[in-house]
Amino acid sequence: MQEENVHIKESRVEEPGESFFQGVKDCVPTLLGYLSIGFAAGVVGKTSGLSVAEITLMSALIYAGSAQFIVAGMIAANGSAAAIIATVWIVNLRHLLLSAALSPYFRHLPPIKAMGIGSLLTDETFGVAMNQPANKTLISERWMHGLNITAYLNWILATLAGAFFGKWITNPEKFGLDFALPAMFIGLLVLQMASRRKIRKDLVVAISAVVAFVGLNLVVSGSMAVIGATIIAATIGTVVEKWK
Repeated sequence: MQEENVHIKESRVEEPGESFFQGVKDCVPTLLGYLSIGFAAGVVGKTSGLSVAEITLMSALIYAGSAQFIVAGMIAANGSAAAIIATVWIVNLRHLLLSAALSPYFRHLPPIKAMGIGSLLTDETFGVAMNQPANKTLISERWMHGLNITAYLNWILATLAGAFFGKWITNPEKFGLDFALPAMFIGLLVLQMASRRKIRKDLVVAISAVVAFVGLNLVVSGSMAVIGATIIAATIGTVVEKWK
């Protein structure tokens, strides 16, 4: 009983800078990347024959940039529904790893509330959230909702804009839209490494991930190679952390 009271009290205490609006503010660095990638996703969806309503619905329900590009491409290639579902499922398996890595910071929440946070988790919001708990054991629920909801609405609006104006843009790569997502990830990675101040360990993990991906990509698909490389690099990072 006493332990339950401690958890309840702990979940209600929020430090300054952990409000919903602070989460909105902390989402700003990802907004430009979302605008460009979401716009490109809308353009690709439009050129593949999807309507504005279908593109908007796909953004609201699937909410995954890489998956939406894949869906649009497979629809344009007359892919079957089963093949599209299976491919999207494989590509999005990485979210199991993202959610598992972030879940310890929300152990003070009931499962339903934790699932609500996980349902809107993306690669980008995960990166921002992992910059948050440098010296913390918990992450504010309100802050995370501010981060997730801002990114979610921005993504829908960006793809909607791309769907509307896509007919005038036939070559998104010409404007560098194809590099916006990698550039955003690079920025998030640099911020996270700077906040951790464990450059050597982080470099070991990063190099391990690259080597593992290159090796795995020779024998399995790119999506599976990403998942495998993530698991291998994370395992190496854990071993190095415990050993040190």
